[in-house]
Amino acid sequence: MEMTETLAFLHERLTRRPRVLLVLGSGLGDLADELEDAVRIPYHEIPGFLPTTAAGHSGVLVAGRLEGVECLALQGRVHLYEGQPPEGVALPIRAGAALGARTLIVTNAAGGLDPSFRPGDIMILDDHINFMWRNPLIGPVVPGAERFPDMSEPYDRALQRLAERVALERGIRTVRGVYVAVLGPSYETPAEVRMLRALGAGAVGMSTVPEVLAARAVGIRVLGLSLISNPAAGLSAGPLLHEDVLAAGAEARDRLAALVRGVLLELSTTGDPAER
Repeated sequence: MEMTETLAFLHERLTRRPRVLLVLGSGLGDLADELEDAVRIPYHEIPGFLPTTAAGHSGVLVAGRLEGVECLALQGRVHLYEGQPPEGVALPIRAGAALGARTLIVTNAAGGLDPSFRPGDIMILDDHINFMWRNPLIGPVVPGAERFPDMSEPYDRALQRLAERVALERGIRTVRGVYVAVLGPSYETPAEVRMLRALGAGAVGMSTVPEVLAARAVGIRVLGLSLISNPAAGLSAGPLLHEDVLAAGAEARDRLAALVRGVLLELSTTGDPAER
């Protein structure tokens, strides 16, 4: 679906130009409730937006200010494993870019592959591996997007350094690593986990990469944050449960919110380091 109808609807409902787009993953959507002067629009009301079905994803677009920065927050996301096409997953990112957002802060809950990672750690994404075998850039080129976007730096280095400095100042434990995206919805087998570790991945999840690909194609700088919700299969004593992922999100959301708020505060006072 073309975005003409989507943007016409959003321009009618939203009066302020967003600077930062926030994607809030499993169990992490409460941060959107902290936006000031917020306008809240359920996805099902927005032409072209797809419904969310995963637990912990409320499916609401929230526009407002956080730490003085105009933000557009996706309270929950659509996943490929829900049976949706990659272009549908990417549409909210493309819409946010068309509305004016130039920075994307994308969050997710992920399984830890690095044995030094602990549940509750926040991993700053260095890079990613796409094992979804899907790409939202396939098909006609979206207006304003590159046909062959450079992916040598999918996650902005200046934003990474900023996030690390904010975390250090606020006493928030962070780690660095490569995120590998798989299609899901089944969790990985121990053999698959060993393979992913051998490939250099630090965390595994079922989202984020389609959104980052869409963002980079239209020139948006990206900061990626993974909440390590649990050790991956074969690295923990018990079975993997989605309830545990949500519980880890609830336990760590204050730290993640403090980190995102700190980054936004820096952007509001010193400007976007990626734009200088």
